[in-house]
Amino acid sequence: MVPLPRFAIAARGRKTAAPVSSAARQREGRGPSEGRWWGQSSQTDRNLGIVCRLATAILLIALIGAAGAAFADPLAIKVGVLRQTHSRETISILDIPASDDFLAGAKLAMSDNNTTGQFLDQSYAIDDVKLAAGDDAVAAAKTLLDSGIGFLIVDLPADAVLKVADLARDKALVFNAGAPDERLREEDCRANLIHTAPSRAMLADALAEYLIWKQWRKWLLVVGSHPEDVALGTAYERAAKKFGAKIVEKRTFEDTGGGRRSDSGVVQTQRQMPVFTQKAPDYDVLIAADENDVFAGYLPDRTWDPRPVAGSGGLMPVSWDASHELWGAQQLQNRFQRMAHRGMTARDNQAWVAMRMIGDAVSRTKSADPKAARELMLSPDFEVADFKGVKLTLRPWNLQLRQPILLTDGRGTVSVSPQEGFLHQVSELDTLGLDQPETKCKLN
Repeated sequence: MVPLPRFAIAARGRKTAAPVSSAARQREGRGPSEGRWWGQSSQTDRNLGIVCRLATAILLIALIGAAGAAFADPLAIKVGVLRQTHSRETISILDIPASDDFLAGAKLAMSDNNTTGQFLDQSYAIDDVKLAAGDDAVAAAKTLLDSGIGFLIVDLPADAVLKVADLARDKALVFNAGAPDERLREEDCRANLIHTAPSRAMLADALAEYLIWKQWRKWLLVVGSHPEDVALGTAYERAAKKFGAKIVEKRTFEDTGGGRRSDSGVVQTQRQMPVFTQKAPDYDVLIAADENDVFAGYLPDRTWDPRPVAGSGGLMPVSWDASHELWGAQQLQNRFQRMAHRGMTARDNQAWVAMRMIGDAVSRTKSADPKAARELMLSPDFEVADFKGVKLTLRPWNLQLRQPILLTDGRGTVSVSPQEGFLHQVSELDTLGLDQPETKCKLN
């Protein structure tokens, strides 16, 4: 005999209820729907079923919408990087710029932006243009702008920066991450031009604060013969007057050309530098203004008098150095080293900051509109983190990024300016460079 299923056994021992007539229901005081047959449903049950089916439909629609959003195209932000070729003629072989100098910093920040962007349906990409000597920066910028790019990060001479900014006036936000020229922040400022590179005045003031803190008030100033060197020398003269130092003498070092790393060059330098620096009035420190890397690197340990060297050689004011590791900077240095297989330079960091500013603005505005990004960046609650101990903000009167300046000897961070005791009514960072009452900038 074939065994019956459990439910059949249970049913076999159970009597089937007979239907109850309407009259019987009335006698028992029951409503017409009570005591119903198996399989019959009340109006309440039918309503409940409708509600359940409606809820299921709504849930399915929500799931389909979520799936569609997951597969929707993210907000794509493409950033143009426009950079020049820098001279490889340096005093030290360690200072020869890498082929991806500046670009590598922007790439690391792009990776950082994409890490956050994957949760916000945003993606970032870079369109890199490296200009050789004589290339037209304006034509290159026009190509980038015509492709729909709304953000440009540039490392160009001051004149080229201005031309690019004027071309992009209503189309893009331009980040000057290379040129230190004061006029870009002053009489030639532009409303669409943000500066992540510090100005010469900021660098000079940062060094001056430390030297005053050390009570090294008497300076011998040596200035190179190139226009950039003269401009830097002017910044140091202004800093001396601002903080109460005295320039005992100003000398000019003429660039006569020639090899800088040859055997004969080293011998010549060893003989030349003591003679060049002798018979100077008594001084505490020699300040070198040498942006073209012609002579400053030869000064330490070669001066006639045993004096420290600062400025473009010796103790140098910079926005970043590969040896900087304070305030968690080591993790940024390590990530950069893994990606680029070298140390992060000041140009790299200035490009990194610019790209991070773009990423923060886009993520908060949820828009790739450069005007919306600029408006947010100028708001009081916009801050930039750059592993320098404080949050960085924009100066609203000239769009210069406030930032501490590292004082380094290339082996480690000796100090960081602004120095203790140098106060300001708004921000101690505004003790570095031209303050708002001094500015000639009129943004329009």
